Parts: sequence; C-alpha cells; structure tokens
Amino acid sequence: MRYAAGRLWEEVAYLAYYLHWSLEEILDLPHPVRDLMIGEVGKIHNQLSGETGADVDQPRPWAG
Repeated sequence: MRYAAGRLWEEVAYLAYYLHWSLEEILDLPHPVRDLMIGEVGKIHNQLSGETGADVDQPRPWAG
C-alpha cells in the first residue's frame, strides 16, 4: 500500500510523540499494525483528556 508521504510522516510523528519510539521502530511496523497502534494511542489520549463522542473512534488529527 502506498499513500502520501505527508500522511506517513504524520503517523510517525504521532506515534513518536506519544510512545517515544525511534523512527526506525515505527517505520519497521507494517502499515496495518501502525494503523492499529495509532487508533489505540488515540483512544487512550482521548480517555485521559476526557473527550467523548465520535472523536474517540477517529483519533487521527489528519483524518478527514
């Protein structure tokens, strides 16, 4: 699967910010695993910040 480089960097930055993983660790993840991790990190972030509603299921700030 190929998609815009900008989106890849957004995913990498998101996971690096919350998980403090290296670039290599994040890029080594297959896309489906990285996508799942982004979703789970987003849910945790939203729960900790007290957000509710549709945003809990769509935590990606770049999702349209």
